[in-house]
Amino acid sequence: MARAARFPVSDHCDGRRFFNPPHYQSTDKSPRDLLRFWSHRGWEPWPERVEDPPQPVPAPPEPGALAVTHVGHATFLVQVAGLSLLTDPVFSEHAGPFGRLGPKRARAPGVPLEQLPDPNLVLVSHGHYDHLDRPSLAALARRFGPRAMVGLGNGPLLNGDGFARVDELDWWQAVPGPGGCRVTFVPAQHWSARAPFRRNTTLWGGFVVETDAGTLYFAGDTGYGPHFREIGARFPRIDVALLPIGAYEPRWFMAPQHMNPAEAVAAHEDLGARSSVAMHFGTFRLTPEAIDAPVRALAAALDRRGIAPERFVVPAFGETHVFHSSP
Repeated sequence: MARAARFPVSDHCDGRRFFNPPHYQSTDKSPRDLLRFWSHRGWEPWPERVEDPPQPVPAPPEPGALAVTHVGHATFLVQVAGLSLLTDPVFSEHAGPFGRLGPKRARAPGVPLEQLPDPNLVLVSHGHYDHLDRPSLAALARRFGPRAMVGLGNGPLLNGDGFARVDELDWWQAVPGPGGCRVTFVPAQHWSARAPFRRNTTLWGGFVVETDAGTLYFAGDTGYGPHFREIGARFPRIDVALLPIGAYEPRWFMAPQHMNPAEAVAAHEDLGARSSVAMHFGTFRLTPEAIDAPVRALAAALDRRGIAPERFVVPAFGETHVFHSSP
């Protein structure tokens, strides 16, 4: 007897498990692929710790402006009038189970959790440990009590961490958020798992946040694919795109699931974004490239495409960039 569907059947879900649509790249890997990846001999050394210059505590932006503060990895504080949101909040010392296992932070969070200006919305792109960190989420729920938005199947984790209101969203599903914003969960080319036999039982994706001060796109984790043009076509006025540039080597293994900097530049162009901000670099050593390789490769890719560096900025840890919406 067939088991009942848990989720809507679609081009990315069979009712119980999720997958990338046929026109996306497959992210499936065999145990042999995993062993080959972990035995890769070209792992560059990382510093034990990087001490970044202290930055001022981010203040609310002026009316009509959108302020983006880089906390670290894929964690950003985004502020507009009536809205203070966090993306993929990870404040733990390790990106792994219980916040005590897995890759260790090379940099402290650019804004400590205790200094956050009362976030009222949390966006979680998917269930991997370096994006969905339960100790950080539980601390945020206790201290601030924000609302959360996640992909299908991730809600019970956040409910268990103390979030009273969690919106579980499918791709292209939109809901109203705090401060008059509108949040749409959008596709990404990726996968999910928190345990060996739970692969792809929860949905991954990115978010588009439409506000009076402009439109923000947060990519989450993703390989390069046709979804960027699809998102750009549906949202033709993206003011700021938060795009990953790190954790991309070796390409035979990582290309379907993580963009390299050149692909991030292509995504920036596919989206038609006015500005992009780099993320997912210099925090956790997840793949073999050097800690500064993504930033150097991004600069080279921008130069090759004739794109000014200020169109795709690399933020310092704790640094705030303020953007104004297009006319």
